[in-house]
Amino acid sequence: MFQQLPMYQRIGKQAFKKDLSNTLSLAEHLDHPEKAFKSIHVAGTNGKGSVSHMLASIFQSAGYKTGLYTSPHLKDFRERIRINGLEIPQEDVISFIDENQIFLGQHKLSFFEMTVGMAFNYFAKEKVDIAIIETGMGGRLDSTNIITPQLSVITNIGMDHTAYLGNNLAEIAGEKAGIIKKKVPVVIGERHEETASVFQAKAKDLESEIYFAEDFEFSEYHTDLKGEYQKKNLKTVLASIKVLKGDGWKITEEAVINGLNNVKLHTGLQGRWEVIREKPKVICDTAHNTEGLKLVIEQLKKEKFQHLHIVLGVVSDKDLNAVLPLFPKEARYYFAKPDVPRGLLATILKKEGLKYALEGEVYESVYEAFQAAEEESLDEDLIFIGGSNFTVAEVL
Repeated sequence: MFQQLPMYQRIGKQAFKKDLSNTLSLAEHLDHPEKAFKSIHVAGTNGKGSVSHMLASIFQSAGYKTGLYTSPHLKDFRERIRINGLEIPQEDVISFIDENQIFLGQHKLSFFEMTVGMAFNYFAKEKVDIAIIETGMGGRLDSTNIITPQLSVITNIGMDHTAYLGNNLAEIAGEKAGIIKKKVPVVIGERHEETASVFQAKAKDLESEIYFAEDFEFSEYHTDLKGEYQKKNLKTVLASIKVLKGDGWKITEEAVINGLNNVKLHTGLQGRWEVIREKPKVICDTAHNTEGLKLVIEQLKKEKFQHLHIVLGVVSDKDLNAVLPLFPKEARYYFAKPDVPRGLLATILKKEGLKYALEGEVYESVYEAFQAAEEESLDEDLIFIGGSNFTVAEVL
């Protein structure tokens, strides 16, 4: 799958498709598995992965057989497709490709289109009660957008993937609003002046009830996902659960509490403000765009440490002039290229970093950079690993 077909995660823009025709023809070929299960559709610039995992954990706690489709993966392709936290078995991946190889080859499906088909096929075959489906990028033209869910969720809108989705927040919101379906309620995680009217107009047009998470009152809830940014995601999840309960889903207070406290255990989520060691403290986070990194670096600055070491690797289509000024100047940097074709050369990253007084050395690989950071750290220091999903994946 990785070698034969375009894959946005690895190569970027060339893998991006401009319509859903491939996905629709695959769905037809598979006898429309997307119609065989109920679903919740989650889009947004940041937080959609965390929100999807929290929702899945709550539904599992409530006793529902719960499918979860997310992207990208960190370590193993099968992380993308889970039921009750368990990854799709290898033999199911192999048999899907075996049985559909001629069709996949003839139609030149992208990696993402194929994976969506595989996920939907697996959820239908295993008769899940509900599947939480995270969009890849955007919404309107995303391969996942062939479902008619019980609820659409849009976490927030930020300036990411502008080459595909638009050059301002309203345009990007228009693309994400493409997941809103006729008479299907929608929850919006964050209300912003430039985007609220876009969502309201789309919802009105489709006769869909629209809810903003901030309009709900909730008592204090906690989650085992420790990033401070999860507070926003938590509100989005709680608003979604409230709407779903109103639609007849049986989710007790106990299931909500248990689900939120055991997200990692139930779903296998990794890489969100994940502390992987204590002395020195090592934290990794997959935040990779301006909005996400702002929140992560704010939290990083609140940590107590003697020296700060940052292992940094990014992909080549990242807007470095927006991202690099966010990073602290007093840290020591370990620049490395993530091991994917889209990875930005570490020498270029170092050169760009110097413009913003980010100083450090270049390393052959992310893991070598991490080892060097470990060797140069005291027990009282902090090592942060980030800049890209791929950078985090290589250390994990």
